[in-house]
Amino acid sequence: MSKDRIGYEEEPEIIYIPNEEGNEEEFEVIMKFEVDGSDAKYMMVVPLDSEDHDDDEESEEVYAFRYEEDGDDLKLYTIESDEEWEIVEETFNTLIDEFDGEDNDD
Repeated sequence: MSKDRIGYEEEPEIIYIPNEEGNEEEFEVIMKFEVDGSDAKYMMVVPLDSEDHDDDEESEEVYAFRYEEDGDDLKLYTIESDEEWEIVEETFNTLIDEFDGEDNDD
């Protein structure tokens, strides 16, 4: 399992995802990771407009996508199968638990 970035120490990575009306919305990438035993890469993103609700992190919407990089192009794929979603959710929660554990070691 590899993790590229957790937390906000670095300059945030911003991506633009079109909504149903075709308007691009800004999202911040909060985590990228690979699942052990798979070539698939995943990212977790949050909408930038949700930053207004930082005091209530529990209500913040987090979206997960499988992604592929092709040069400078980023292709996002929705996670449609329950099995794939369970793997992504379990990996995300494990990485968050590890990150929270690192914070408590200080």
